[in-house]
Amino acid sequence: MSQQNDHVAINTIRTLAADVVRKANSGHPGAPMGCAPMAHVLFSKFITANPENPKWPNRDRFVLSNGHGCALHYILLHLLGYNLTMDDLKLFRQTDSKTPGHPECHLTEGIEVTTGPLGQGFSNSVGLAIAQAHFAAVYNQPGFDLFTNHVYVIAGDGCLQEGIASEAASLAGHLQLGNLIALYDDNHVSIDGDTEVSFTEDVCKRFEAYGWHTQVVNDGDNDLESIAKAIENAKKVTNKPSLIKIRTIIGIGSKHEGTEKVHGSPLAVDDIVEIKKKYGFDPEQFFHVPNEVYELYGQYREKGKAAEAQWNELLESYTAKFPEKGNEIKRRFSNKLPEGWEQHLPRYTPSDPAVATRKLSENVLNKIADVIPELIGGSADLTGSNLTRWKTAVDFQPDSTGLGNYSGRYIRYGVREHGMFGVMNGLTAYGGIIPFGGTFLNFISYGLGAVRLSALSSFRVLFIMTHDSIGLGEDGPTHQPIETVAGLRALPNILVFRPADGNEVSGAYLAAINNLDRPSVLCLSRQNLPHLEGSSIENTLKGGYVLKECADARITLTGTGSETSIVVEASKKLESEGIKTRIVSLPCFELFEEQNIEYKSSVFPDGIPILSVEALATFGWSKYAHASVGMTTFGSSGPYQQLYKKYGFTAENISEKAKKTIEFYQTTPLPSVIYKPF
Repeated sequence: MSQQNDHVAINTIRTLAADVVRKANSGHPGAPMGCAPMAHVLFSKFITANPENPKWPNRDRFVLSNGHGCALHYILLHLLGYNLTMDDLKLFRQTDSKTPGHPECHLTEGIEVTTGPLGQGFSNSVGLAIAQAHFAAVYNQPGFDLFTNHVYVIAGDGCLQEGIASEAASLAGHLQLGNLIALYDDNHVSIDGDTEVSFTEDVCKRFEAYGWHTQVVNDGDNDLESIAKAIENAKKVTNKPSLIKIRTIIGIGSKHEGTEKVHGSPLAVDDIVEIKKKYGFDPEQFFHVPNEVYELYGQYREKGKAAEAQWNELLESYTAKFPEKGNEIKRRFSNKLPEGWEQHLPRYTPSDPAVATRKLSENVLNKIADVIPELIGGSADLTGSNLTRWKTAVDFQPDSTGLGNYSGRYIRYGVREHGMFGVMNGLTAYGGIIPFGGTFLNFISYGLGAVRLSALSSFRVLFIMTHDSIGLGEDGPTHQPIETVAGLRALPNILVFRPADGNEVSGAYLAAINNLDRPSVLCLSRQNLPHLEGSSIENTLKGGYVLKECADARITLTGTGSETSIVVEASKKLESEGIKTRIVSLPCFELFEEQNIEYKSSVFPDGIPILSVEALATFGWSKYAHASVGMTTFGSSGPYQQLYKKYGFTAENISEKAKKTIEFYQTTPLPSVIYKPF
């Protein structure tokens, strides 16, 4: 490959970036222009991938963490021959295009993870690196190095300022992930201007303290040889992740190069004319790619195609020698679950002793973790409280620590909730893995940015959130979630479970694991709960169901989680006073919404007032209930029994509220609450 061809390719990327953003009249031209040399070196010399099969398991993974430079990623995918045409580039940031304003992995082939919110892609890359290390440890055999890929990430100043990136980088250093190489686009510019106004730390020293190997390339605009040498050196360091700080000029070639003016808005038409002249391009041509650049990138495409063909042959030879493991690899990367795994889910009867749903979750994990090897779990330093570690679990740790090994499936995330969630997204993106991670429900708020991207990306991720209400007791209102579940229920494409007993916990796991394209949150109690008459795994899959039917009922009582058993007691009290009641358990709003209208009307028949009970904010209940017993303030510290009495979550108070609801609707028209035409 000649230096001249390299520079033509780089300048093609720069001019294309200017044209793409200009046509959209929106976007970030500066970063793609400044990062073009490092990206070209990566894809021309190091990244092996096959555009004809973007999901080939052993491809190198590339993450553009600073998603505002996504025009760069789209241009590279186009040049490499992914399913992204020049017309797609011209539709950048337009409705329903393959080239949205920030990379979205569910829309565009070749995009590994959805980035944009800064730092998210960086944390995803740590998850991708953990996944590769794990697969290599579990499946590689002498003469059969099936999993050898590296993870490359380009990150900017903004990414490295975000807390999630710091959390993930710290974890990566501890885990000695030598397969992770980060290229730091050190262009000294953020939207507010020069980074001297807010970001003056020595990034390399910080990463060295995390346990990373660091290097510096002083001229990232022209010195391709130094960039390549730095990456080669990084690949040789196998016991540390690597950070390569590459000094670049943002928007290089523009009259505003090196300033924030090229960062967040299109370049002026006259500026683009001069840029094209500077780089030897015809200013009258737009979206122009010289033939030699297509030919050059075609060579990289063919290299990737040949590499996959060779890998496929290796996998077949491996499967012949190790049939169980070989077929397991194929099954896992086909997104198929082990046959009959659901038969291992525990079932309960009302005669079984009362147990906290967090403990019932642990029971599920103990039953299924050895049956589903793709389950990889962890906790943000709350293992003993979340109960997320099953009996046979081995920690994912470097061999050198003596604490575990890379074949282990339990990750000690430390107190890094946001980083944990971002890593879990990366684990999912790698393929063949179903990650779950635990913390207190209230602390899911620390990581909502990553939870939101799980939903947007259609990733199957399980968030095991314990201590789910004021029922956690003495820790008080700083730890007691109030608004949290309402916020989660407002997110599109996510399942939020608040199971009431053991059967509903098992049902929640069944639904969460079987849902391939959306995450699930399991909200679990600290306190013991009885197993309910009428609950079942199958009913849980419907999201809501009649726990107790009653002809001529005067009111329907409905609840979730730890309050459902209290609703049962309130119903008994009302029945003793001659007031007939129905009971509905509603563990998952989202699944219930997906049922047909006939089923929903059988659960909540019209003409009967409905009272909901949940020890959380009542926001969102109005679509099901005519009245609600819930939290309207923060909680307080004390034994949970006292708190439930203080805030009205008792059979006595609920029965009184039920009677008032009945009385009110004797003289007031009863609206239908759930039946909507659209």
